[in-house]
Amino acid sequence: VPFTDLLDAAKSVVKALFLREKYMGLSLQSFCKTTARYLQELSEKPLETRGYEEVPETPVAADAPVHPPFAEQHPYETWDPQTMPPDLGFGLKMVDGVVHVYTKQDLTDKSTELDLPYPDLQEFIADMNFLMALIINGPIKSFCYRRLQYLSSKFQMHVLLNEMKELAAQKKVPHRDFYNIRKVDTHIHASSCMNQKHLLRFIKRAMKKHLDEIVHVEKGKEQTLKEVFETMNLTAYDLSVDTLDVHADRNTFHRFDKFNAKYNPIGESILREIFIKTDNRVSGKYFAHIIKEVMSDLEESKYQNAELRLSIYGRSRDEWDKLARWAVNHRVHSNNVRWLVQVPRLFDVYRTKKQLANFQEMLENIFLPLYEATVHPAQHPELHLFLEHVDGFDSVDDESKPEHHIFNLDSPLPGNWVEEDNPPYSYYLYYMYANMTVLNHLRRKRGFHTFVLRPHCGEAGPIHHLVSGFMVSENISHGLLLRKAPVLQYLYYLAQIGIAMSPLSNKVGRSWEPPIQFWGGDPWVGAEAVWWSPPLKEPLMEEYSIATQVWKLSSCDMCELARNSVLMSGFSHKVKSYWLGPHYLKEGPEGNDIRRTNVPDIRVSYRFETLCQELTLITQAVQSEELETI
Repeated sequence: VPFTDLLDAAKSVVKALFLREKYMGLSLQSFCKTTARYLQELSEKPLETRGYEEVPETPVAADAPVHPPFAEQHPYETWDPQTMPPDLGFGLKMVDGVVHVYTKQDLTDKSTELDLPYPDLQEFIADMNFLMALIINGPIKSFCYRRLQYLSSKFQMHVLLNEMKELAAQKKVPHRDFYNIRKVDTHIHASSCMNQKHLLRFIKRAMKKHLDEIVHVEKGKEQTLKEVFETMNLTAYDLSVDTLDVHADRNTFHRFDKFNAKYNPIGESILREIFIKTDNRVSGKYFAHIIKEVMSDLEESKYQNAELRLSIYGRSRDEWDKLARWAVNHRVHSNNVRWLVQVPRLFDVYRTKKQLANFQEMLENIFLPLYEATVHPAQHPELHLFLEHVDGFDSVDDESKPEHHIFNLDSPLPGNWVEEDNPPYSYYLYYMYANMTVLNHLRRKRGFHTFVLRPHCGEAGPIHHLVSGFMVSENISHGLLLRKAPVLQYLYYLAQIGIAMSPLSNKVGRSWEPPIQFWGGDPWVGAEAVWWSPPLKEPLMEEYSIATQVWKLSSCDMCELARNSVLMSGFSHKVKSYWLGPHYLKEGPEGNDIRRTNVPDIRVSYRFETLCQELTLITQAVQSEELETI
């Protein structure tokens, strides 16, 4: 490209990366170390990104076993509110959609406000508009598209030259192969983590054992399990995988409404409520049971882990406490599983039903209980325990729904958002991010762990969802639309943003094109499993094996994907040190331990050197221009 084009592109790309670094640092989420190092050379300010240095954890010996030692005692077995951290006596109040924390319960005195960092709405919208203009800039699009083409060809060249060396390195490693390296399913919904056969067997067992248990209230009248099935004219014998009808078939692609309907066994939402909800007449007993069975399958497989998503809707203030009680009372916990909490973007539905007065009420229901549990754990003891195992937040819904508003300075503040239209995607993301940021700083002060934002993003709908995702998310799920936005795809690569995608549910959306943009440029993709999965016990392995066949992946590609899935997951630093090696945070091959990951150093070096060369190209262009002006 002409040198002037390179300069313009490099300046804009560097500015975009600085923006992301600013928002990651502000919210205590992580930012790619290599990219931060290159940006540091151009910046006058010292690095502010989150380091793990502050966590005084015992280092793991280089020859430590691959399985981390876990406590013998169940974390929910004995707990006493008396032994929990003390009450700080802080006051909490949501102002313009963001929680403010005061050192005294009296909220009238503004001087007692705690100095926690807040993102600035005007600044955020200005930054967002800068990125929106950037991704449609013609010359910059051409520049990024060419870089991506180059990266793709470069990867093919690497494979031609080094494939045999990579294979030889893998063969030298004793005991380790693709089946016994750590994998994390980073994108799976708790309500669909069991396969259809498992759900069917479970429902049949319940029908035999608990026929007379009261499971549902219909128009004020209590119904037993027997009566529920009688109203549907079904017996245990009639049930089959086909009548259950929860398998996603060809009719569900690009149809989110049909996809959601597949979460209702036999097309009956009553059964969904009884068997796959945490808050119902039986206090989520059946759902807890079935999740624990899935957990024990994961524990048995030893090397497979999952981050299950549970929903918080924001309709009422006690949702968090109910969810936490469900987990603690039924002792739903496994060392192979962490939780993510997904918030469906359904404000318009609740507003139409008059369940909420304005958008701020929804935000209060989602965030205030978390602040209360942080300020005074003994008041929400189950929630305090449950949050120890929650990694962060996810924002979910059909992204292709039309958005009637554009998020700008004229948008009503959450307290004034009273209309029945849904706020746009970026509005939801900004207020989730802003409240999470303040919460993280409050939790950091107390020595509790912090949360990250990992939304569904870029699955369908407008490209600008990926702009908001780039600014405020640690990593995303789907990201399919990046193939239509070369500038964003290049930015996601330079910032090394993790993407979790399911080859099975996304492949038709990918129209079977060779996924060069992911394998070629971006090493940062994990795999996920939904209940598109055939009735197998190990849906994650199924996803991997299908990806291998469709995209002709080598053993090295598969192991690299598995390593990425662990890196982008929310498992603790200590656990990752056992799974990936004690130096996994170091850059390049130094951070790789082939005895644990089965990824050859050649591959890790290639990824590292390629990223460094790209970053050198753009940072040097910016520096050379500065020198000329001098």
